[in-house]
Amino acid sequence: MPAPFIVTPGITLGALQRQAPLPSLETRILLSYALGLSRVQLITQDQRALTADEAQTVSSLFSRRLAGEPIAYLVGEREFFGLAFEVTPAVLIPRPETELLVELGVERLPHKGSALDMGTGSGAIAVALAHARRDAAVTALDVSDVALAVARRNAARHGVPVRFLQSDWYAALGDERFDVILSNPPYIRAGDRHLSEGDLRFEPAGALTDHADGLAALRVIIAGAPAHLLPRGWLLMEHGYDQAADVRALLSAQGFTEVQSWTDLAGIERATGGRLP
Repeated sequence: MPAPFIVTPGITLGALQRQAPLPSLETRILLSYALGLSRVQLITQDQRALTADEAQTVSSLFSRRLAGEPIAYLVGEREFFGLAFEVTPAVLIPRPETELLVELGVERLPHKGSALDMGTGSGAIAVALAHARRDAAVTALDVSDVALAVARRNAARHGVPVRFLQSDWYAALGDERFDVILSNPPYIRAGDRHLSEGDLRFEPAGALTDHADGLAALRVIIAGAPAHLLPRGWLLMEHGYDQAADVRALLSAQGFTEVQSWTDLAGIERATGGRLP
């Protein structure tokens, strides 16, 4: 555990930014959040001296970041698909690679169609989809009522009418069917070293790992999808960097057609989907 970083009251913004033990971008983000200043103001007010309360607040934020706590949790926000989302330690931090899933959903959702986001967490996928496709009826579910509270606030923030359900996967849906089902489920294998590294150490384990082989949740989603997709409907899922072939095999075995994988900006097969016959 690194030693806490102490900011001395009276230090100027300029001096603090030069002395800060964090990368310059992280320093600016935390200072902007703590002091309510824009990036331009951080530059133009570089001779401004911090009060004792401000110094204490900045010290706490810097120390927590040095201990590894994610920036998104420190400032309570992360951008996704061009929208700002509230995030808390109760939900997974939205990541750029998941935007691929939204893009695929937007492209495959028919006019005035219906979409289901399974395991919505912060609501990033559902809200981004509903924001991009105002004609669509979007439903999102999660087993966590705490996560759903965050998701509801994000939907209200962006003015989109997403319907939220507390549900253990398909349990609360009855016989409802959708044009598109999307999911970014837990897919990291139990014991994977990444779970004890970086931001993942602070994120909810249940949103990251299935505590098994990494395919358990994906199997449940694929097995249940035919009963909840309309004819010719699409199932689209994010998965691990080395799971695309396994997910394609699961979809094919379940009778899906047009089974394929798509790569993210890093060239990694990050999403796989198929169509109900």
